[in-house]
Amino acid sequence: MANSRIYRTLFQAVLVRVDPETAHTLVRAAVRWMGAVPGARQALRRLLAPRDDALRVHALGLDFPGPVGLAAGFDKDADCFQELTALGFGFVEVGTVTALAQHGSERPRLFRLPADRALVNRMGFNNPGAPAVAERLHRRQRGGAIVGVNVGRTRAVSPDRAIADYRECVELLAPLADYVVLNVSSPNTPGLRELQAVDRLAELVAEVRRAMDGGTRRRVPLLVKVAPELSDEELDAIADLAVSAELDGIVAVNTTTAREGLRSDPGAVAAAGDGGLSGAPLGARALEVLRRLRARVGDRLVLVSVGGVETPEDAWERIRAGATLVQGYTGFVYGGPLWPYRMHRGLARLVREAGMTSIQQAVGAEGAMSSSISR
Repeated sequence: MANSRIYRTLFQAVLVRVDPETAHTLVRAAVRWMGAVPGARQALRRLLAPRDDALRVHALGLDFPGPVGLAAGFDKDADCFQELTALGFGFVEVGTVTALAQHGSERPRLFRLPADRALVNRMGFNNPGAPAVAERLHRRQRGGAIVGVNVGRTRAVSPDRAIADYRECVELLAPLADYVVLNVSSPNTPGLRELQAVDRLAELVAEVRRAMDGGTRRRVPLLVKVAPELSDEELDAIADLAVSAELDGIVAVNTTTAREGLRSDPGAVAAAGDGGLSGAPLGARALEVLRRLRARVGDRLVLVSVGGVETPEDAWERIRAGATLVQGYTGFVYGGPLWPYRMHRGLARLVREAGMTSIQQAVGAEGAMSSSISR
């Protein structure tokens, strides 16, 4: 708790006065510097990485040391994922990566709304491109950090060539990834969300799955990331497609274009402009989507819940609602470098308070309890 207060004071006194993207760049540089210090990464991993057997999760054919991971968007360049897992994340999702390198949107493109513990971004998939990311992933230590790769459409590629663009990206990255996520839900690439239409998504999934199966000796898990604005009917259709197409899971949800119910001054919200909102205001909708998907697919798919996860209690609620894994990003920004450690420590406490020996016993417990009551 003391460390949390120290970071909160530092954030409010110093970091909030720094341009958000500049602060993000400085933090990533500090993380990379930490990894360059001999023995630092190993020492931090011994201190902070989840080691409690109650937190272990087997999903997607992988053994996760803990269920809390870092969502795509922080390590876009795939150059500090090993250091990030040393801070206590159970896994890191790099990207979003596109087939071609791109600078993204014009700056400023990242904004804070501290009153809501939220961020607004219109980064536009800025990343060094699949070939550069593949080279960095190729150098990683096998058996170490679990690393997923989030892939999206290159902005310069026309929507009618989107599927070929995804395929080109995945062919390079899937052999080097522990799992792959198709990002078809970012609000910052024009036309991207049209790929969530079931007929287009089915075509994309089939083509990408063929590319992955033909380019790797092992079966790399494939997931899709969906938007919070989807209707119940659209969510049901994607869930049914995911099952029939033998996808391995769904990541829910991406950032939102909604701005209702914010505490921030309307002028600050207007100044932030267009883009995807993440953080605490997204929590209620992310939980609704998770519950809808769990009711539709049961335990046939791995559900990864992201959006508005700030505390161990938030993560525990998502797990009981059906999430096998949970991701954070904005919670990490506002919570500081020890946030993943505190999240896993708190979850271990909640598991034991519930009289369980493993966190996997809690996955979907909320629905199971409702079913038993209804019977």
